[in-house]
Amino acid sequence: MKSPLVAATAALCLLGQGANAIALTVTDSNSAKSAAGTIAYGLMKYYTGNNTGDNPGNLPDPYYWWEAGAMFGTMIDYWRMTKDSSYNTATMQAMLWQAGTDGAFLPTNQSLTEGNDDQGFWAMAAMSAAENVFPNPPSDQPQWLAMAQAVFNQYVGRWDSHCGGGLRWQIFSWNKGYDYKNSVANGCFFNIAARLARYTGNQTYADWALKVWQWEKQIGLIGPQYQIYDGLSINTDNTCGHMDQNQWSYNAGIYMHGAAAMYNFTGNATWKANLDGIISQTVSKFVQNGVIYEQFCEPRGFCSVDQSTFKGYLVRYMASTMQLASHTVQTLMPLITGSASAAAAICTGPASAAFKGIDGTGCGFAWLPKGTYDGKNGVGSQMNALDAVMYTMVLQAPSPATADKGGTSKGNPGAGMGSIDPAGDLDKITKPTTGGKVGAAILTLLLLLSVLGGSAVLLL
Repeated sequence: MKSPLVAATAALCLLGQGANAIALTVTDSNSAKSAAGTIAYGLMKYYTGNNTGDNPGNLPDPYYWWEAGAMFGTMIDYWRMTKDSSYNTATMQAMLWQAGTDGAFLPTNQSLTEGNDDQGFWAMAAMSAAENVFPNPPSDQPQWLAMAQAVFNQYVGRWDSHCGGGLRWQIFSWNKGYDYKNSVANGCFFNIAARLARYTGNQTYADWALKVWQWEKQIGLIGPQYQIYDGLSINTDNTCGHMDQNQWSYNAGIYMHGAAAMYNFTGNATWKANLDGIISQTVSKFVQNGVIYEQFCEPRGFCSVDQSTFKGYLVRYMASTMQLASHTVQTLMPLITGSASAAAAICTGPASAAFKGIDGTGCGFAWLPKGTYDGKNGVGSQMNALDAVMYTMVLQAPSPATADKGGTSKGNPGAGMGSIDPAGDLDKITKPTTGGKVGAAILTLLLLLSVLGGSAVLLL
């Protein structure tokens, strides 16, 4: 049986070629649901993971694995905002397939190439599923909360002393970027830890969130005005090297949401100050004429496939922030509604071999100048627009659940601390040193005791 939104979407096909099929009144939830349903339909047309012979959870080239995790995080929130369950089956299948047998999002199809940030985007999607009370997986499968806990535990094991702490960008030493510590990898750690603290009430998660935040501040990746810089290299003597001071919207959003979770959990004035500081910097850096934009690459027209998704995540984390810290609504809600209007206005692209959605509903990337479709449609552009439109309804959605208030997802505090060799042959490939083998043997003990083990990095 088709949902009302799917039926409405099918009806839009009759409007004719080139019609502007997306009309949005941001103050009307029915209008927002209709617009979001149309955009979501176009977004999921890019997904091929449920086709015969493909891997569930994967997007086709040129999209990377982490972006699929971000997309399914969006679809989990889409269900929460609209109650349209049309894509729940595909979302469930994708999440469980990519979570792997132990739920740590180290599947065999990605286990040799993924980075800490890649793993983190899938884990943040799982955390959203727990908070949104998304339908739970079958009892014999890893559960949403346990998935987030599994990734948290693995992050603890990868924290090392090089450059005073922090996670590396990459998990494996053979991948480019292993000698780089960046804000997005550590931001995923911070965000997940803060949300786990709020959801479970366990202080250990809050302690790690604070630890990540303090390291970012101490090392200078969080600047004096709450700038979130990209990352820094590790010198051959294990000291900090060059810092890349580019600022990206998704980093601002990830830390904003984490700070909001910490403020919600602690009620501490310091976390309110941190949250307000990030918001102030974000508004000054990533907003123009009341519309969110990717300030570094968008005006120059050279945002990459990855970068073309970033501002949508900022919108998502702004929406989540408002749910956790009501004093932010006055500042953030106008930015979402303004961006939603601008985004919907340029969802006018034609159906084509590249866009298989409804003709006249392909979304462009740049929301500025308003009303100008730039022809740059794709997963990023469609997902950004969906984020902006559907989060106009966020204040009508239920607050994120916790274990004590509405949450149903079952946790496993020891998840992810068993086998770290999902491919079955990492030992043969890495030829670990004696110290590395010792690190593997005591990994579980290290994690349980929260002892920092640098040797674990080589194996994880």
